[in-house]
Amino acid sequence: MSDVTTDDETVEQLGSALGDLQRVLRRAATQRSGNIALPDAQVEVLRLVQRRPGIGVKEVAEGLGIAPNTVSTLIGELTAAGLLRRDRDPADRRLARLTLTEQAVGRMAAYRRHRSDLLAAGLAGLPEPDRRELLAAAPALRRLADLVLAHRPGPPA
Repeated sequence: MSDVTTDDETVEQLGSALGDLQRVLRRAATQRSGNIALPDAQVEVLRLVQRRPGIGVKEVAEGLGIAPNTVSTLIGELTAAGLLRRDRDPADRRLARLTLTEQAVGRMAAYRRHRSDLLAAGLAGLPEPDRRELLAAAPALRRLADLVLAHRPGPPA
């Protein structure tokens, strides 16, 4: 057993801090990039397609744990906005394969750059011990995110 406690209050503080950090970084990076913020669900679709170019609609629904009809709506919105391409699968014309457009690739790269700059500036303002602890915790936070993702409930029936 570990000597680190995970009482409800401490877990809540971690969740709150991570949520606040994500929100402030997202808002500030989006504002700096000059883009209008996309809904979180659309961002999740874009990030998944970025990681897995050529993914199908069904796989997006499974990967995000959301209903296929919701994914279809999101894909339609992103396609209309010029951020997503939907091409027929050459092996099975009934299936669509998704890829990012150049506009989406550029938008996401600018966002990542601004987010990294904001995060670096924030880290630079912290005392050295805090900065070291946070940077050392990055791999553990990644593993935590992966575990939470793996244990989330599936899409509604």
